[in-house]
Amino acid sequence: MSGANALRGEAELRVGDLRLVLRPSFAALVAAEEELGPLFALVERAADGRLKIGELTALFWHCVRDRPEALTRERLGEAVVGQGLAAVTPALRMLLGQILQGR
Repeated sequence: MSGANALRGEAELRVGDLRLVLRPSFAALVAAEEELGPLFALVERAADGRLKIGELTALFWHCVRDRPEALTRERLGEAVVGQGLAAVTPALRMLLGQILQGR
């Protein structure tokens, strides 16, 4: 898998030995919105420090490009918790920026 392309609004996230590319495509964001509610409200919660780990994981889950079969949502969530919020914030910031600004 090739690395993330910032010009496409992609971010990279490590899960164990996997290097995941998060791409906020239309389909991914629609799926995330179906699960999490309006994306603008999600961005507001993040800005206010009220974004829950489950919401963060759900957004990442829907945005994973070329999701490996071995990756489960639980494993992704455990990796987020294991790395800590500071480590995953750059990926979150990139996705939220794309939601607000587009490409």
